[in-house]
Amino acid sequence: MRNRKDLQIFIDWFRHSAPYIHAHRGRTFVIAFGGEAVADEVGFRSLVSDIALLHSLGVRLVLVHGARPQIAEQLAQRDEEPRVEKGIPVTNKAALLSVKEAVGMVRVEIESLLSTGVANSPMEGARLHVDSGNFVTAMPVGVRDGVDYESTGEVRRIDGDAIRARLDAGAIVLLSPLGYSVTGETFRIPPDEVARAAAVALRADKLVCLIEGRGIVDASRRTVHQLTPADAALFAHKKKRWLSEDARQHLRAASLACANGVRRAHLVSRATEGALLLELFTRDGIGTMVTSETYEGTRPATLADVGGIVSLIRPLEDAGVLVRRPRKQLEMDIEKFTVVERDGMIIACAALYRFADVAELSCVAVHPEYRRTGRGDALLDFMEQRARTLGIAQVFVLTTHASHWFVERGFEKATVDDLPVPKRQLYNQRRNSKVLIKTL
Repeated sequence: MRNRKDLQIFIDWFRHSAPYIHAHRGRTFVIAFGGEAVADEVGFRSLVSDIALLHSLGVRLVLVHGARPQIAEQLAQRDEEPRVEKGIPVTNKAALLSVKEAVGMVRVEIESLLSTGVANSPMEGARLHVDSGNFVTAMPVGVRDGVDYESTGEVRRIDGDAIRARLDAGAIVLLSPLGYSVTGETFRIPPDEVARAAAVALRADKLVCLIEGRGIVDASRRTVHQLTPADAALFAHKKKRWLSEDARQHLRAASLACANGVRRAHLVSRATEGALLLELFTRDGIGTMVTSETYEGTRPATLADVGGIVSLIRPLEDAGVLVRRPRKQLEMDIEKFTVVERDGMIIACAALYRFADVAELSCVAVHPEYRRTGRGDALLDFMEQRARTLGIAQVFVLTTHASHWFVERGFEKATVDDLPVPKRQLYNQRRNSKVLIKTL
């Protein structure tokens, strides 16, 4: 028999992922990855298996691949040196031939792996259909500051209708870093630009970029978990020495995509096994999300939140930390509650019961996964500010387990006699709660 702890971890993960399995079904995701990912034979097979899993769960997928190392290899075989001016590759006729050959080989490799159906493997029975074609219309970058970029181009138009027709038919669409002009010319286009333009044209629900290296990190090398489109653009512009040029390009693409109708962009380090699944099927993910939506916020509770509040506080009630509140009472008192919601889940709550110019801070709870993250402090600050706005001079708490936490945050020990008369009459001597008061 398997280890019970491992089984429980799996059960918990599967239950937590269920809302995302439901939410992602029928959605359109554009997933971009570099040629480095394709060159990593073992890692890419795992990535393809994860892509097949997404498809089996009903996600509409557009894949955008790069081919940088493969292009460099083709150039080296022809004794050609890659030329880059101001971060943009210059593609002459000889270089374009190398680009075409490298992109063609990478596309064939991806298509062959997506067609695999080996027994006893994650791809068994996948039956994936892959469509690639001339979905990208390009135009030349032209001459800039005296430099002729020749066959380096940029996206002019994405044939969104044609791509949607393929997705409606159940296919995975594969886009390469190439585009074709109305005059029949071929242009090399940065894959992050193709991905960004495709996500915007399709009004995709997500743009997911798998980044080489550690992903988007701050000066302390810690992952930056969330950015607005404006902050992402600023982050990319500042040329922080710990961010690669690739990371900055992906940040710019994510910022532009979200500013032009894409709901969310995710920038994830490819180095983590199962990075795609961890980002898309866990509440906190492992990468950086760029969105203009409110992913987490503090707000007044509504009747629709009662179920979430019950789920949050029930374990604390069972443990004797909180006084048990029947669901009907919660419904009656809901206007007194404030909740912290993270991507549809109630992760913290508190209530304020007023007695003239003093109030009881009650039912303070934070989900176990989000304790020691500063959310309790932020919620307390919010509730104190709410009390001040209501003209309340003092707040008090009754607690059996968290007295030290409140004392560390400015509450002082008091007695039952210091409580308002109505609350004093309801005081439960058997619980013997500590009384703490804070002057605002």
